Amino acid sequence: MHRRRLGTTGIDVTEVGFGTWNIGGDWGDVSEEAGREAVRTALDAGIDFVDTADVYGDGFSEQRIAEVLDERGVRDEVTVATKAGRRLDPHTADRYDYENLSRFVDRSREYLGEDTLDLVQLHCPPTEAYYQPETFDALARLREEGKIDHYGVSVEKVEQALKAIEYPGVETVQIIFNMFRQRPAELFFEAAKRRDVGVIVRVPLASGLLTGELSRETEFPENDHRNFNIEGEAFDRGETFAGLPVEDGFDAVDALREHVPEGATMAQMALRWILDHEAVSTVIPGSTTPEHIRANAAASDLAPLTHQTHGAVRDVYEEFVADAVHHRW
Repeated sequence: MHRRRLGTTGIDVTEVGFGTWNIGGDWGDVSEEAGREAVRTALDAGIDFVDTADVYGDGFSEQRIAEVLDERGVRDEVTVATKAGRRLDPHTADRYDYENLSRFVDRSREYLGEDTLDLVQLHCPPTEAYYQPETFDALARLREEGKIDHYGVSVEKVEQALKAIEYPGVETVQIIFNMFRQRPAELFFEAAKRRDVGVIVRVPLASGLLTGELSRETEFPENDHRNFNIEGEAFDRGETFAGLPVEDGFDAVDALREHVPEGATMAQMALRWILDHEAVSTVIPGSTTPEHIRANAAASDLAPLTHQTHGAVRDVYEEFVADAVHHRW
């Protein structure tokens, strides 16, 4: 497993990390043991960067991670990033203040079993929050108090990412980037590289579309966001199938199949495509299926995609995807 520097944090992390949204909710039911086994599999595959959030199963994901880290005795060897803010109700920018963030951080410290959290990210706050210096002052205060080591943001839009990195304390940005969401590679990646900001890529497989294993006949459980959030009914629609109308997504996947390198899966090609972008620090695919977790980790060892393949991916994006998503996020 290859490693990359996570911005100015000084931490080297595996370039394929592990996202645990799948463990915590919105992807169907997951048992405690299945959640723990997913984390174990990621660690066994060589992954040492794990991403979670306090709202993933209302702490379920954080607790399963903590249990496995204790079981394995590897707390000092694994970087855990969590997120805070989505517990706010109503979820408004003005409530991203020290009092609320401190309360959320304390809860995550308890659930993760850590006095000091490695990395805390604002969890996709409203755009107005990025224009509130007091929000970032609150994060700086939490760092001064020793409750967090580093802080960053998780964003929906490129505009938010560009605004966030104007604050000198922001060391990482988590953003959706994949073969169906290519806009971040234009302006944001250049700005992040210039400021040495760590880039954490989420939703790399477009909610499973880019695994090539879903079909138009696939049915999802009622409590799976790919069922209930197609039009953004519950949260930003860009989190579900990368915001692409699902039928267009299947057409794009069909067009990509012939470009999958020999010996690789489509999911591995999708991850390798992301890793071919130098600005990316780590990509965090999530799964509760051990075989998928191991295969995702193995994408780190694949050779970079050819220029011809990158060109083909761009052609597919422009034909099937760009009109629906490029201007929105």
